[in-house]
Amino acid sequence: MTKRIKVIIPIPMDAAGAANRASQLPANLILPGFHPEFVPVARGASLADSPYDVLLMDFSVVQAGIRAEEEGYDAVCIDTVSDSGLAALRSRLNIPVVAPGMSAFHMACMLGKKFSVITMWDEWFALYEKTLTEYHLWPRVASLRSINTRPDLKELLVGKEEVVFAKLEAEARKAMEEDGADVIVLGSTTMHQSHAYLSERLPIPVINPGQVAYKLCELMLTLGLKPSRKAYPAPQNPNDAAYHAFIG
Repeated sequence: MTKRIKVIIPIPMDAAGAANRASQLPANLILPGFHPEFVPVARGASLADSPYDVLLMDFSVVQAGIRAEEEGYDAVCIDTVSDSGLAALRSRLNIPVVAPGMSAFHMACMLGKKFSVITMWDEWFALYEKTLTEYHLWPRVASLRSINTRPDLKELLVGKEEVVFAKLEAEARKAMEEDGADVIVLGSTTMHQSHAYLSERLPIPVINPGQVAYKLCELMLTLGLKPSRKAYPAPQNPNDAAYHAFIG
């Protein structure tokens, strides 16, 4: 039986935008018997550039994921390195829930001693600061660096490759040479189009977070693993109707 994985896109968008996000998973990366479905949230955040927008992202991701089991999905993958809604959905659902930040950061720790996060703009630093603190990973972090370029979360990097890719490479080299990084983590799943370019030019691993998170979904389903109920206790009285009513 095919295993369906709901990949939640954390901002509203049309089919073309969703297809751009889905292109981070080429067909040869998806194992037989698995079917990822990229599903945008109905409403909510736009850029995750502020605490308020991040709150909207948390709410909308949880709303998109809360009925995943009822809809027949076998796992949930959250398509944002902010890991929005991860703990809440792990508490509410009885299926694996995986997010790119946690997945990529821990993969970096397995591949090297120190990693740097290279991202689009400084406004996203707060996202990594929150999760790296929660995951107790600061001793393994060499630096957070950005190229100070406003992101486009729907069109992604299309049409900007020549300028953006070179800037990302320059910051990654500074992370290696000045900060001591021996692994690079891309700071957003929206940056996946730069992965091949950077991997070919840098002498250290470059982690594409969306791909790592998705493959961990496949691994958990294959091995029958899911988050610990001791770490993520289920609500005794889940009130999904109230949640949906509250956020409209």
